[in-house]
Amino acid sequence: MAQSSAQQTLRRLTVIVAIQWMGATLGLPLLPLFLEHRDGTPSVIGLIMASFFVAGVATQFGFGHLADRFGRRKLLVFSLIIYGLASMTYLLPVSAPWLALTRMFQGASAGAIEVTSMSAVASLFPEAQRGRAVSQILAAQLFGIAIGPVAGVVASVHDLGWAFFVTGILSLCAAVVASRTNLGDLDYDPTPLPRLKWSPQLTGALVAAGASGLVIGVYEATWSLLMHAHHASTLQIRLSWTFFSVPWFLLARVGGWLADHANRRFIAFAGLLNGAFFLSLYPHIHNNDLMLFLGSLESVGASLSVPSISSLMSQGAVSREMSRRQGLYATSNTACLAMAAGAAGFLFAINTALPFTVMAIISATLALTTLYWWRDVRGHVTDAPTQRSGGVAPARSPHIQG
Repeated sequence: MAQSSAQQTLRRLTVIVAIQWMGATLGLPLLPLFLEHRDGTPSVIGLIMASFFVAGVATQFGFGHLADRFGRRKLLVFSLIIYGLASMTYLLPVSAPWLALTRMFQGASAGAIEVTSMSAVASLFPEAQRGRAVSQILAAQLFGIAIGPVAGVVASVHDLGWAFFVTGILSLCAAVVASRTNLGDLDYDPTPLPRLKWSPQLTGALVAAGASGLVIGVYEATWSLLMHAHHASTLQIRLSWTFFSVPWFLLARVGGWLADHANRRFIAFAGLLNGAFFLSLYPHIHNNDLMLFLGSLESVGASLSVPSISSLMSQGAVSREMSRRQGLYATSNTACLAMAAGAAGFLFAINTALPFTVMAIISATLALTTLYWWRDVRGHVTDAPTQRSGGVAPARSPHIQG
C-alpha cells in the first residue's frame, strides 16, 4: 500500500481536487459557443451541458461501492486517467453531439474523484478533526470553480480545445501522484463489505444534501437570467460568481473549525435556512450592486455550514462504508441539483421569481425535517489524538458530547 501521512494525503488531494474542478469549469463561459461552432443546436448544447450532472447521478453510489470493495486509490487513479483522456477529446474534429460522450465521461469521473477524495479524508482523520480536513477539500473545489471560468475566458473559442487538453495532461500527472498516495484503506480487502449502517445522522445529512442541491440547481439554471432581467451588465454577472466564491474559499477553514468545536446540528441547520432565505430574497432585489453584496453574505453562511453537514454524514461510520456514504451524499445533492435546474427553467418562463420562491420553500421544508432526523444526534465531538505510524488514523470510538 502507498505510504503518506494523513496531512500529506490531504495536501495532495487538495491539489488534485482543485485541478479537477478547474478543468470541469474551464470552458463554461465559452463552451456553448465552442459547441455551436461544432454545429451544436441549442437543444444539443443543453443536452451536452446536462450530461455532466446526469452521469454523476447515475454513477456516484456505484463508484462508492467499488471504492469500499476494491480500494479508493485504484478508483481515484482510474478516474483521473479517464478524466484526463476525456478532456483531450475536445481537440478531435467531431461534431457537437459526439462531445456529449466526453462530458458524460468527465461527469462520471468527477463524481468518482469526489467520492474517493472525501471518503479518504473522512477515513484518515478522526471525527474531532474531520471538519477542518473536509473544509480544505471544499475550499479546493471552490478555488477550482473560481479559477476555471477565468482561465477559460483567457482562451479564445477556437483555442478552447487546447485549454482542455492541458487540463487533461494535468489530470494524468495527478493520477501519478494519486498512485503513490495512501487513502486510508487497502488496495483490496477480500473480506465481505460490512453492511451500510443507516443512522439518523446519515439520513438527515442526505436530506440536507438534497436541500442544498435544490438551491444550487436554481442558480445553475436561472441566476444569470435573473440578473439579465434586472438589467445587470456582463461584468456584474461574472462578478456575482466571484463575490460568492471568494468568501467561501476564505472562510472554509473557519467552517471546518466550527464543525469540530461547535454543535454540528445547529451549524448545519442554520446554514440550510440561510440558503433558502437568500434564494427567496433575490428576485425582489432590483439593485444589482446590492445583489453582489448579498451573494457574499449568503456565501458566508454556506461556507460555515457545509463542513458540519459533511461531518454528520460520516459520523459514526467505519472506514469501509465511508465511500458508499459519500456516494449517497453526492447522489442526493447532484440529483436534486439536476431536478431543480430542469424545473427552474420552466418556472422562470412563467414568472422570474417563481423558481426562486418554489425551491426556497421546498428547501426550507427539507431543512426543517433535519430537526427530526438529528433530534437524538449529539453535535459536539471530541476524540483522542492517538495515531498509528504510517499516517493512517486507526479505527476509533469517539466520545461524543451533547
